[in-house]
Amino acid sequence: MKILFISDIHGSLFYAQKAIEIFKNENAKYIVILGDELYHGARNPLPVEYNPKEVAALLNCYSDKIIAVRGNCDSEVDEMVLNFPIMSTYSTMLIGNKRIFLTHGHIYNEQNLPNLGQGDVFVYGHTHIPKAEKKGEVFIINPGSITFPKENAPNSYGILEKDTFKIKDLQGVVFKEIVLI
Repeated sequence: MKILFISDIHGSLFYAQKAIEIFKNENAKYIVILGDELYHGARNPLPVEYNPKEVAALLNCYSDKIIAVRGNCDSEVDEMVLNFPIMSTYSTMLIGNKRIFLTHGHIYNEQNLPNLGQGDVFVYGHTHIPKAEKKGEVFIINPGSITFPKENAPNSYGILEKDTFKIKDLQGVVFKEIVLI
């Protein structure tokens, strides 16, 4: 089973549409959104094709495929226009014998990890910087930002398939990969 991971759409219809194209082209089963779905945030410029209302309408078409968490730019009003919950600080998934902890990164992050066990996977967004590494006994993954990459990273997303997490640019080129074993 393939799962698409995206973070930090920030209301860009252009990049939300790219994410749905990727979802279809990758033949993924689910989309994990790691927060900051609709609002661009006071620190960010307006993104390309900023249109939160249309982003909500687009994502609502896939609401049965989306698992999402709250980002620091998300609010209760955003959840009122979405047909899937986004207000949880974190969520977890179990895949095989792995627990995948999903969060945005503004509360739980590398400096404030939740209580995770050996081999668990911590997946977050917020920094807009892609990362895939093992820190002690925990895997740390950030797919980067689909809309506002930082530190010269490309616009990016993640794909989890079996025990491998790949971070790709929007052309589908893998530039980070980690095997979760």
